Amino acid sequence: MPKTTPRPPRLPSWEHGWSPDTSRAPGTRRLWLAGGLAAATVVTCLTAISMDRPATDESSAPVRSEVPTDAGPGLLSFASPSSSTTAPPQGSSGPTPATPSATAPDGPAPDGGARTAPSSSASSAGSAPSSRPAGSGAAHGGSSGASKDSSVRRSVRSVNYPDRYWHVRGGLVKLDPVGSPADRRAATFRLVDGLADRSCYSFATADGGYLRHRSFVLRAERDDGSALFRKDATFCPRPAARSGAVVLESVNYPGRFLRHQDFQLRLDPYQNSDLYRADSAFRLQDGLS
Repeated sequence: MPKTTPRPPRLPSWEHGWSPDTSRAPGTRRLWLAGGLAAATVVTCLTAISMDRPATDESSAPVRSEVPTDAGPGLLSFASPSSSTTAPPQGSSGPTPATPSATAPDGPAPDGGARTAPSSSASSAGSAPSSRPAGSGAAHGGSSGASKDSSVRRSVRSVNYPDRYWHVRGGLVKLDPVGSPADRRAATFRLVDGLADRSCYSFATADGGYLRHRSFVLRAERDDGSALFRKDATFCPRPAARSGAVVLESVNYPGRFLRHQDFQLRLDPYQNSDLYRADSAFRLQDGLS
């Protein structure tokens, strides 16, 4: 039997003139082709942009729009903001608040009290009593003739009832007409330095007592030596709306003044009324006895 020589295996189909490159991984050629195509595309785009760009240097300057702000609808302005725009004021951006007037009311209030005297009737009936302590002027003397001399006796006459005087009756101080010698003595007092404030007044009675307010009613009582009594018996004169008259303010109840009501002397808060001003105004004159 003839000896059969084995035939070599058939070569692959790509053996005609070239052999596969086994140094690279399969598919690398496609990646290189894709990368080259992308690079070409980028270069083409950049070239087109550079060709469309104007050659002058004016393109680098900011564009200022000449379109007026009141142009019709549909026009868009890309202009830079105008350099003449008004800058906001420094500090608060709100309106400046109006400064309240510091004008004091026409009628000054009585001494340091919580009440401020209204000024609505100041032009017709005079202002409220001044809070300034009376010195040696008209409030102490002047036209009213008041003088704090323990040897001089004074009587207190009503302004709106000029025929009536302060008169001690039954321990209380009333506003009475006086005729008899006894009534005239009961309506005469020694005007002395205030027991609690020497710039003010105290009224001493003939029997050694003093006029003091208690429960806001004026009465004649003996000095018990207490600080309360001294304050209750001290009254500070203020100029009244009536010429030559005074009003008498309590030293321990600022804003309360002696006035007559139903002919009884009381200590009442100030009222901005003609009646109150008339009822609280008194003239200090020579004693009746």
